[in-house]
Amino acid sequence: MEVSGKVKVIDSTKEVGTSGFKKRDVVITTDEQYPQDIQIQFVQDKCDVLDKYKVGQNVTIGINLRGREWENPKGEKVYFNTIQGWNIKEVVGEETQEVHQVEVLQNQPADDLPF
Repeated sequence: MEVSGKVKVIDSTKEVGTSGFKKRDVVITTDEQYPQDIQIQFVQDKCDVLDKYKVGQNVTIGINLRGREWENPKGEKVYFNTIQGWNIKEVVGEETQEVHQVEVLQNQPADDLPF
């Protein structure tokens, strides 16, 4: 799955617990009628992929949904969900490129058309 939007927050890498587990959060704001702020977590060696991105950039992030069950001290089961990122890429001028390709095809002479 993928989610796209504008980078709102890039957090620093944090080490959690004593096992050396690392995580880093990024928040993107989707571009839709009702924009959503989505927090996505990168873990372990994927934390560093966020280093080259900045607040304000338009990105697409490949995600996996993760869930787990935990039993609290009262014996009640509680469920947690995480959106985990595995890659990120900047979105630059996609619409402009598509428009340019259409214009090139429209300006071809009739005898150069492939049909």
